[in-house]
Amino acid sequence: MSADKALSWAYCEDAVVEDDVLRRARERAAQLGCQAVLPGAGAVLRLLAAASRARAVVEVGTGTGVASLYLLRGMPEDGVLTSIDVEVEHQRAARAAFGEAGIRPARTRMISGRAQDVLPRLTDAAYDLVLVDADPEGTPDHVEQAVRLLRPGGVLAVDDALWGDRVADPARRDPATTTMREVVRSVLADERLVPALVTSGDGLLLAARR
Repeated sequence: MSADKALSWAYCEDAVVEDDVLRRARERAAQLGCQAVLPGAGAVLRLLAAASRARAVVEVGTGTGVASLYLLRGMPEDGVLTSIDVEVEHQRAARAAFGEAGIRPARTRMISGRAQDVLPRLTDAAYDLVLVDADPEGTPDHVEQAVRLLRPGGVLAVDDALWGDRVADPARRDPATTTMREVVRSVLADERLVPALVTSGDGLLLAARR
């Protein structure tokens, strides 16, 4: 990447102004050791939720609620976010962020458990947007489940799709990078989807369900 391109990326990230609620949620993420979605990616998620008027959203990987807040702020007031995380402490922190943001409890459905166990129990073609923001190891299965859950026109979003800029480097062959690279390839080639790879944040792999 040229110096100018790197500067442009940083400019786009810095253009997103986060309020105190988001900043505190980000601080909790650092304290608990979980990676929060970057501001540029968060802004794109909020835009997608708003543009699609997403009333039923699934999030794989609650963290401390940073991405959740962006999604909820883009969704209509009657929209419901179903968020899945195996770490109860993370979800407790996310609930604190939702309370600070004045989000009604009825707008969130928090499920504590492994996504590979929870996702198969959700209804086919019933969701407007699915965000996969979890460890790479489970991402291929999560993405396949997400496609099943999406209604026609629904949107898939995979965060960290560039995995610290390692996915674009063919010399990087560690398991996490290889897995994310294969996820990108499979989504781009999936005839059920209309895909795009966006460089915001640490990369967002996006696709609309045909």
